[in-house]
Amino acid sequence: MIHSNCGYLEPELMDIIRLFPEAEELEIFHSLENGKNIFRIGDEEYAVETKPVRKGEEKDYDEKALVKRYSKLALYRILSEKYQKTLPWGALTGIRPTKLAYRELESGHDYLPLLKAMEVSKENISLLKSVLKTQEGIYEKRAGNCDLYVSLPFCPTRCSYCSFITAPIASTKKYMREYLDCLARELESAKPLLGNLRSVYVGGGTPFVLEAEELEEVFRMIAPLRTNGCEYTVEAGRADVFTTEKLDLCKKYGVTRICINAQSFCDQTLERIGRKHTGQDVVRAFEMAKPYGFTVNCDLIAGLTGESVEEFAESVDSAIALNPENITVHTLCLKKGARLKEETAALGDEGLEEMISLSRKKLTEAGYEPYYLYRQKYMAGAHENVGWTKKGCASVYNIDVMEETADNLAVGANAITKRVVLGEGRIERLGSPKDIPTYLNKVETIIEEKNKLFT
Repeated sequence: MIHSNCGYLEPELMDIIRLFPEAEELEIFHSLENGKNIFRIGDEEYAVETKPVRKGEEKDYDEKALVKRYSKLALYRILSEKYQKTLPWGALTGIRPTKLAYRELESGHDYLPLLKAMEVSKENISLLKSVLKTQEGIYEKRAGNCDLYVSLPFCPTRCSYCSFITAPIASTKKYMREYLDCLARELESAKPLLGNLRSVYVGGGTPFVLEAEELEEVFRMIAPLRTNGCEYTVEAGRADVFTTEKLDLCKKYGVTRICINAQSFCDQTLERIGRKHTGQDVVRAFEMAKPYGFTVNCDLIAGLTGESVEEFAESVDSAIALNPENITVHTLCLKKGARLKEETAALGDEGLEEMISLSRKKLTEAGYEPYYLYRQKYMAGAHENVGWTKKGCASVYNIDVMEETADNLAVGANAITKRVVLGEGRIERLGSPKDIPTYLNKVETIIEEKNKLFT
């Protein structure tokens, strides 16, 4: 628990404390006094003076932002010394480390001194540099750019690590007809709001859990909005819902990319997390998709319950052998609402660093480049999620969303619309209700609020 004489700092400092599970039971008192951060932990008192890394930094960031940054760094250094422990991202706790680098570059400065001052590891600085290089030619800040997200929050079963408001299709199927009708109203109202459409993404949930007729209905709704042949992704999802009929529909309606969410190729792991398919079923899904020529992404998760370093390494090898254009390596993150969160007191870091290091080495040797990364609270070992791509195959949607450079018009339950006001460095958000019945009851209000947001 943290107590500060600057109330707005308490959530920021708590983010640092969560990086050190040993410190979560401590009562820590903080104050800002004469330009110094004073921390009192039990009988010990620490006074840390943290100054901006470079001249002019105070001109590029408001005072509160700098106070937050260097107060967090002060506490990180204290706890790092106290527990003799360093973390891969040092005192950085934000979701998007790349945004900090871009901010420095746009101010005319090298970002490396700031990352080093925040005690980011050499390996992660190198990773971030590679991400920025891979994004060249795709990263674009231009007024009017937008992406369209369509949410289909239906799944065959709910995985143990999942925190989304999803339920097995058996219990949500009754809402499908009304949900599709509401989706149609939202998409129709979105037409005049769309600017320069860079990509379309149909996500979930597991969109392929819909019946073929239902999936085609969604594709028909989207068709009049996507008239420029832009990138078009469908998160096909789990191997147990793949059919050639659904792949045929994707091809018919111009889908360019699909995601096959393996998470692991280890049968025992898949059973533990609640999947109803095997690793061989994932291989069959890849074989089914291959003739269609889609760009394919395969998701893996490091740190799943009971999975060894060797088993994770075998999953990485299996994914590489299938030769998808993209492979995303997530670090297990347990948010409120995940069944596994309720069953697990805390996430350990046993073997996780080795898993991530192995994945980076294997993917680099196989010719993949990191092209986006992001972090989340409650992530095991304070690591990150990284999207890897073969040259020339990076996803526009993932880069736009992670770097928040374009408007994101999102429709459906649990969809978050973002309006990016580039000139002011501001992002306005509008979230739809997470559970389906509430969304169905509020859809007209959501449409009205979205119209106001963009006009």
